Amino acid sequence: MATLQKITSNLWFDNEAEEAVKYYTSIFASSSIGKITRFGNTGQEIHGRPAGSVMTIEFTLNGHPFMALNGGPDFKFNEAVSFIISCQTQEEVDYYWDKLKEGGDPQALQCGWLKDKFGLSWQVVPVILDEMFIDADQQKVDRVMSAMLQMKKLDIAALQKAYKG
Repeated sequence: MATLQKITSNLWFDNEAEEAVKYYTSIFASSSIGKITRFGNTGQEIHGRPAGSVMTIEFTLNGHPFMALNGGPDFKFNEAVSFIISCQTQEEVDYYWDKLKEGGDPQALQCGWLKDKFGLSWQVVPVILDEMFIDADQQKVDRVMSAMLQMKKLDIAALQKAYKG
């Protein structure tokens, strides 16, 4: 018997769900598009969507399940929720940062955070940063924090330099 996924991230779009899913799955190498449901004639007085248009799309990014919903203009993404991309190398940081910030909000770039063209917030973070922040030497931690606060896209070499003093 298959195990039912207990938590799936649901992303509410006005009516860009299909475009967003294609965009995200083109960025993440280990991704896939699953079931697609479509609006029918029933409930058109409520949802106002043409019969046959996309209602939901199931998809995965690096093994994380998502659902994209064309729910209308009532709700928008905000920074209270973001998705963290843990990167091993600067090349990974650069890749995800460049792909996801393309067409996004140029004002919403700070400390590894960005907002993509759909308004969804992401954090592109090198895994080494966690190790630096839990160091028992508070001076090292403070130097790394000070360096990070000056960055938009995180720079591993600059963070390591700050860490070493």
